[in-house]
Amino acid sequence: MRVVLGSASPARRRVLVDAGVNPVVRVSDVDEDRVAATVPAESGPHAVVTALAEAKARVVADRLTADEPDVAADCIVIGCDSMLFHDGVLTGKPHTAAAATAQWHRVRGRSAELLTGHSVLRMSGGGVVGAESASTTTTVRFADIDDATVDAYVATGEPLEVAGAFTLDGRGGWFIDGIDGDHSAVIGIGLSVVRTLTTRLGVPVADLWASAGPDVRA
Repeated sequence: MRVVLGSASPARRRVLVDAGVNPVVRVSDVDEDRVAATVPAESGPHAVVTALAEAKARVVADRLTADEPDVAADCIVIGCDSMLFHDGVLTGKPHTAAAATAQWHRVRGRSAELLTGHSVLRMSGGGVVGAESASTTTTVRFADIDDATVDAYVATGEPLEVAGAFTLDGRGGWFIDGIDGDHSAVIGIGLSVVRTLTTRLGVPVADLWASAGPDVRA
């Protein structure tokens, strides 16, 4: 059985590879802002990250059905999305240096919650036969770094395209004093929650270890 990761994130792929799974990568290119805007405000921040993960997984599944029937015949599709929740505000990727700098000025010396939505689809015979979703919360404690350090980190470009403008497994790891929760979820895909979701779909984790993905395609 193949595992299809609906994400361009090399960090998410690396988590799976290190855990014994070599995923096929298919990027969803979902309009995240559009999907987030469809979630009612009263639903809360977890509903947003879960809806984004579900949208990504569904887009990838539809493309597999149309274009890659050999993969769609028997696979697991995983979609994920992470956002930082701080002072009642949900933020994703900053994209610009100015936004990343402002984000760090808000969170340094404080804690925030990293929310990660997960969607797992079971595909068989070319279509989706089962779906499970869940989100996780991990508390991240940010170091109280000075302006010069913030500027140096932002100048590396690393925080511009990652949720909350930080990484745990890269240069940003120097500036995280600790976390309370799932380490892998902070990187982008929580192994514990994915295990739970695949088990609900009747697929034990051991079946995923034998998966092989021969290529990475945008």
